[in-house]
Amino acid sequence: MDKIFIHALKTEAIIGIFDWERQVKQTVLVDIEIGADITKAALSDSIDDTLNYKRVAKRVLAFIEGSQFHLVETLAEHIAMLVLEEFDASWMSLNLSKPGAIRSSRDVGVAIERNRDDLTRWRAARGAR
Repeated sequence: MDKIFIHALKTEAIIGIFDWERQVKQTVLVDIEIGADITKAALSDSIDDTLNYKRVAKRVLAFIEGSQFHLVETLAEHIAMLVLEEFDASWMSLNLSKPGAIRSSRDVGVAIERNRDDLTRWRAARGAR
């Protein structure tokens, strides 16, 4: 499987469980890999035949900047579902980190992989609420 990737996408968001974290935006870094068949684009040399990573990056950045989740786990899950749903991806992986969240550590975060079946289960779980 081919992959399209975006590494070290950097932005700021309200994220965290402590009162002070709810008041100040913190840096968030995201690495995204999306499963894609790039054969058609490679043959045509046309952006219309591939996943436009600029559109993905802009959408993910806008989502993160507008979010106010408590947990990085929740933010990561929502980003994954957004990419699967809005960009019709079959599979994706995501690393999301908060640099400096723990003293003496470069960063902390989560790494997840999701696919279309996960999106179907996520939709059903959200509908059951």
